[in-house]
Amino acid sequence: MHEGRERRRRKKRSSRSRVFQLICLIVAVGVGLVIIGKKVSAGTPVRGMSAPGDAPKAAAPKDPKVPKAKKEKDAGLDAAAAAGPPAAAADPKDAGVDAAFDPDAGGLDYAVVQSDEDFPKEMSEEEKTNIGTGKVPIHREGPYRSPLAHPRFGEPAMVKVGLVIREIREFNIQTGGFESDFYLSLTSDKEMPNLSLVFTNGHEVTFTPLADTGTFKLFSVTGKFTTNVDLRKYPYDTQELDLLLEDQKAGVDQLIFLADKARTSLDSSFRLSSFGAAGTGAISYKHKYPARFDRDDLYVSRYKFTLTVDRFATSAAFSVFVPAFIIVLISLTGMWVPPDELEVRSNAGAPMLAAAVLFHFSLIQSLPATGYLTHADKLMLGVYVSLLLNMGSTWMLMLGEERWMEQVFKTARWAVPTLTLIIMVLSVVL
Repeated sequence: MHEGRERRRRKKRSSRSRVFQLICLIVAVGVGLVIIGKKVSAGTPVRGMSAPGDAPKAAAPKDPKVPKAKKEKDAGLDAAAAAGPPAAAADPKDAGVDAAFDPDAGGLDYAVVQSDEDFPKEMSEEEKTNIGTGKVPIHREGPYRSPLAHPRFGEPAMVKVGLVIREIREFNIQTGGFESDFYLSLTSDKEMPNLSLVFTNGHEVTFTPLADTGTFKLFSVTGKFTTNVDLRKYPYDTQELDLLLEDQKAGVDQLIFLADKARTSLDSSFRLSSFGAAGTGAISYKHKYPARFDRDDLYVSRYKFTLTVDRFATSAAFSVFVPAFIIVLISLTGMWVPPDELEVRSNAGAPMLAAAVLFHFSLIQSLPATGYLTHADKLMLGVYVSLLLNMGSTWMLMLGEERWMEQVFKTARWAVPTLTLIIMVLSVVL
């Protein structure tokens, strides 16, 4: 009679444990589906959205050395070019402009309107369409036909670019946005053309001239910028903060940037919250846009500055790895609870699964949606597998035959911790 009551009591406890574990599983699966949905939606491109590296263009600084009268002259020339020159003055070179043209006026003052004469007779209609047959201003001399070209400028100005970062503020890992203050220097081997500088990954950029001559310019620059973030190794990730500089009008026929690595550095008081500076670098290269208009064949020179920053390892360990391992260790304490205390044993495993999923959910809330697994995601997958092994051993005790309970208890007591150790090591290393 006493054994019957004990069996009923044990069956009742087992039933309560199964209900409790089912509730925890439902919570874990629900939050897990939200996490998976976020990953899947991040990996699916949305029609009409811009690419991750795209950013609004910064407002170009006005060249401080150009007088008002000169600007008005340029504006009149631009308007005349847009309206199209008269047929009698189609080629300024024939009218003697070549000997007296203003080198700062740009190439539009002697460009000609494109006509059928500018296409070889053997060229097919398809080839003409690809180039563009519109009545746009072009240059018949020089290697480029683009109206932004300046074939009479002579050899391009070779401009060394130096950049010293004073401060970076509010680096947002979710958007890749940051604010920066820095000095920008331009040192040329010949007089530079009128500049229309722009940071292609910046907006609300302000240029304050500190020095301005024909061959040397120094600006104090402040603005907001965006960069691509790579979180595959999060929380031990390294981020690259880029600044992309080019001129909106002058192509490689007038201006070629050269990275002045001796003038590329950080201020001695530079600091960035949660990150440490790992290094700086700069390169220059020719950039070709997809055709924006007919005969758009001009390359532009682009300068790219990169600041590499590393996340502090101690902060990463205590914010991600330590909580994950504590969850696993607490769940393993149930391995030594005897089979006749299944309720206590299940309470050491099932709630930890729900806690792990909630911790993972709170973790990804501080990160942007990604189409790949971060290192933290792989760590949490190891936690989930370890917790499921623990719960599996408990369910075997609940649902298995009573004569096998002792054997299952002894085997799980050493097998589950061993497998958990292997899984967690792999999740950290891989």
